[in-house]
Amino acid sequence: MDTGSRKILIGNVLESNMDKTVIVQVTKRFAHPVYKKLVTKTRKYYAHDELNKCRFGDVVRIIESKPISKLKRWRVLDIEKSASQI
Repeated sequence: MDTGSRKILIGNVLESNMDKTVIVQVTKRFAHPVYKKLVTKTRKYYAHDELNKCRFGDVVRIIESKPISKLKRWRVLDIEKSASQI
């Protein structure tokens, strides 16, 4: 699948109670530009899960897509690690 210029993120599934929707938490670590201290920021993304395969605790890869609903702008590309494997 050609991703073109679409962003791809990796994160943990926090919630999968909705139909065909999962909430993915993406953690980003970077050095503060002035103080050089490592800063951790987390953000939640609503992602479309067509087959309802994702479960709580899974590590998934999501990709940008056209708007699917009011909050969903991402799709689940694949499951990196299943929660049962961890």
